[in-house]
Amino acid sequence: MRWLARPAAMLEASARRYGDMFTLRITHEGIWVFVTHPDAVRQVFKGDPRVFHAGEANVVLLPVLGRQSLLLLDEQEHMAQRRLVLPPFHGDRLRRYEQVMAEVAAREIERWPLGVPFATWPTMQSITLEVIVRTVFGVQERERLRRISDALRNLLAWSTDPRRIGILAALGPRRVAETKMFRRVRGPADALLHEEISRRRADVDREGGDDVLSLLLEARHEDGSAMSDRELRDELMTLLVAGHETTATALAWALEALVRHPAALARLRGAVLAGDDAYLDAVIKETLRLRPVVAVVLRRLTEPTEIGGRLLPAGTNVAPCIYLLHRRPDVYPAPRAFRPERFLERPAGTYTWIPFGGGVRRCLGASFAQLEMKAVLREVISRFELGVGSRRPERRVRRAIVFAPSRGGEIVALRRHGVAAPSRRPLDGRALLAGSG
Repeated sequence: MRWLARPAAMLEASARRYGDMFTLRITHEGIWVFVTHPDAVRQVFKGDPRVFHAGEANVVLLPVLGRQSLLLLDEQEHMAQRRLVLPPFHGDRLRRYEQVMAEVAAREIERWPLGVPFATWPTMQSITLEVIVRTVFGVQERERLRRISDALRNLLAWSTDPRRIGILAALGPRRVAETKMFRRVRGPADALLHEEISRRRADVDREGGDDVLSLLLEARHEDGSAMSDRELRDELMTLLVAGHETTATALAWALEALVRHPAALARLRGAVLAGDDAYLDAVIKETLRLRPVVAVVLRRLTEPTEIGGRLLPAGTNVAPCIYLLHRRPDVYPAPRAFRPERFLERPAGTYTWIPFGGGVRRCLGASFAQLEMKAVLREVISRFELGVGSRRPERRVRRAIVFAPSRGGEIVALRRHGVAAPSRRPLDGRALLAGSG
């Protein structure tokens, strides 16, 4: 229950008491051995995929994503599916999505109020949801966008509700996936996904497009066969979920951190106006270091394996802990400080900066997520002067597997295009200073 309710506090307390490795026993999840030293993380990420299974360990995602999701496959099945899904998120194709990201962000943030605190997270959710739906389906019609977005939003709202997390913990993901209650919630989203798949398959005049569904329909397995409807549904759902909630949360954390660090905010504004991406990239990396949206990466051992000087039995879930690794003072001096400059002084390490995991299972959408964060932050920083929304720092709260800000990344938009906002309440000095850059 503590792992569900206060995971960050539990992780920190366990690390203080037990050191670089410790064990939790979690209902329906078996034994989890957390590792926080870079050498142990390297062992896990470079380990034989036949021994380190991620798909088995990610079973908690089964109810929403489905059995054919890339995240729930292992060994040859995983690598074969990964080859099919990779092209849309690689090279020039990736850059073609950037304009969509900027356009959606510009439209959504223009609705922000001036001079009063508000949560940025709902706006970031709207942006990332529309971006991923348009990227995946190539949908431009507002009504189709709305229907798909609403169905996905309702499914995620149900599955991330704290009360539902308790049900998931009590029943286990396999049983939850088969309950009538959950199938009723998942049904509308599934129906729309299958409708889009059928629409595209039936379009004999369809020309190859840049959207993900078009590319997946053209993809072929090694035996020349196309992806089945089941495969397509599960991969599309995986991309929609993974490309939405996590990036929206990271953006809310980034804005919340920037307004509390006026020097960083001022420097970022100057870099954005000068077209210099180096500091923007550092801000994103530091946000994902200090406020990783996911706490752990999981692998399940298929045979006894030595890690960190300890022999772990088959069936153990090994958990490289993103949250604790990113806060090691021997890796990151002053680890609790928000210092984007640290990534200008030294590049991110393969086994010390792991917000997207690592090895052959590293998140396919890592480049997409960072590109989207850059596009959105550019629009926000160039259009608004920002201030602190509240004296109280944000707490981390759990939304399923994501660590989200408790008040939604609260800020104040002080000015738009250099025009001061009429203040509806007194702002503290830090807020004025944060907006003065």
